[in-house]
Amino acid sequence: MADKRDYYEVLGVAKGASDDDIKKAFRKKAKENHPDLHPGDKEAEKRFKEINEAYEILSDPEKKSRYDQYGFAGVDPSYGAGQGGYGGYSDFGDVDLGDIFSSFFGGGFGGSTRAQNQNAPRRGDSVRASVTITFEEAAFGVEKKITVVRTETCPDCGGSGCEKGTTPEICPDCRGTGAVRQQQRTPFGVMSTTTSCPRCGGKGKIIHQPCKKCRGVGAVRKNKTVSVNIPAGIDDGQTISLRGEGSAGVNGGSSGDLLITISIKPHEFFKREGTNVYLDFPISVTQAILGDEVEVPTLDGRVKYTIPEGTQSGTVFRLKGKGIPYLRSGSRGDQFVTVNVSIPKNLTKDQRELVEKLAESMEGKTPKKKGFWKL
Repeated sequence: MADKRDYYEVLGVAKGASDDDIKKAFRKKAKENHPDLHPGDKEAEKRFKEINEAYEILSDPEKKSRYDQYGFAGVDPSYGAGQGGYGGYSDFGDVDLGDIFSSFFGGGFGGSTRAQNQNAPRRGDSVRASVTITFEEAAFGVEKKITVVRTETCPDCGGSGCEKGTTPEICPDCRGTGAVRQQQRTPFGVMSTTTSCPRCGGKGKIIHQPCKKCRGVGAVRKNKTVSVNIPAGIDDGQTISLRGEGSAGVNGGSSGDLLITISIKPHEFFKREGTNVYLDFPISVTQAILGDEVEVPTLDGRVKYTIPEGTQSGTVFRLKGKGIPYLRSGSRGDQFVTVNVSIPKNLTKDQRELVEKLAESMEGKTPKKKGFWKL
């Protein structure tokens, strides 16, 4: 027993500690290191066993007395002490773990851990893709074909993972459930835990002759071309979901979805805000002064519009119903046209003389804002 730690050190109490202190220390240590809280952690299981063994000795007045006098030799089986620690106590009855651990966790504690049954139906993963379209395609809708990589059921084995003509064996350890139940005897009674079956890895079946195409997985990765109807009015960054076009499910589970994110190329002239379209439209000085009938570009083609006489630069005109369609709706937004007056440069001598004559003729006719000329 030279490799064992002192029982008082294990529980973190001083020699001569009261029964209450020993019990409190044990409960704290047992809670921190319980295997249910550390599934698969062998070190935690080892510490839990050590804690139970220490408490089994120090909680019994007779065993504690012999240990204090003679150390480990005093509690050797030859002295009539218990035969083991974690699972070897004969002087404790079977105790309901729910009653014991309710004080630890504020409720029932059944001492079991659910194991994931990998043989249960599972939904397939969703697949993500992106597609880039033009400004006009976003406005009026378009059909696109895209190619994605997704997981599909193996055509050779039908998803079973077995070579043709063979079938998987039901795991004899878990009987096809994918989980096994283990019982261990503790100072609190019999503790039951449920874990994934180590023999079949939680699948519930054992494949002796794996399918050559999928190597026993039951699924293969394939390129798939899908037609996507992009609705009129779609906006940049929005995502279209095609149900069931993602990766295949497992064990009869449903397929995932195909999620397509839309990216819209910027337009050379138009800008968009929601369902409205904005356009900067240049006109000449003479058109601004005299007015004119012009052709304004829209998503539906050019439309005629009359520029009123005396139009100022920055004036905004509205073309109703010439914007982007509302998504899945018959109505449309508007187009707003901002007029920008282009001031000519590098006038010829004759042009300059004409402008100067115009300026002389308009002398005193320039509107003045109140208080402006005081600055």
